Amino acid sequence: PGRETKKKLNNYLAIIKNPTVILYFFGIFSYVGVEQGVANWISKFLEIYHSLNPQNMGAKIISYFWGLMTLGTISGLFLLKIIDSRRILIFFTSASIISLLISLFGPLKVSLFSFPLIGFFISTMWSIIISLALNSMSNNHGAFSGILVSGIIGGAVFPLIVGILADFAGLKVGMTLLLIPLLFILSIGFWSRPLVNNK
Repeated sequence: PGRETKKKLNNYLAIIKNPTVILYFFGIFSYVGVEQGVANWISKFLEIYHSLNPQNMGAKIISYFWGLMTLGTISGLFLLKIIDSRRILIFFTSASIISLLISLFGPLKVSLFSFPLIGFFISTMWSIIISLALNSMSNNHGAFSGILVSGIIGGAVFPLIVGILADFAGLKVGMTLLLIPLLFILSIGFWSRPLVNNK
């Protein structure tokens, strides 16, 4: 058992040294960070900048966010059957960036639609990043999956950073920070090299 444990540990260490593994880890880290960073702060943003009741309208917009994310996941499954996953990632991430900017800097009527739309557009990211990651290596998929899933820690890190920035420079500036992980996810669509393309 000791020898087996040592072998597994060495296997993990070898995988972690692979730059591709690190990049995809940060892909998941970025995705979960964006998801939670937006969902956690929508209601507060609408209260601060548009004077909306967080228990009423704020909660409703958050429910639309999660609802459209579910709808986006289902529609993404159909799109993946006919379009290369990298193209979908590039398109949906670009749309997410535009939706975030409109939500933060547009008028109330626009923000009420564009915040939930972010949920729709980010919905495909998790599955596509995981798929591209595992499809970029021919072995050690079990260990790689474990490393990827640990990237969910981004869901704790980004909302915290947004909150800290909000205290110093305002929530609008704090949430604008979420463009950084979105731009990183966008880059995956360009540099990823899967062993097998979905057609």
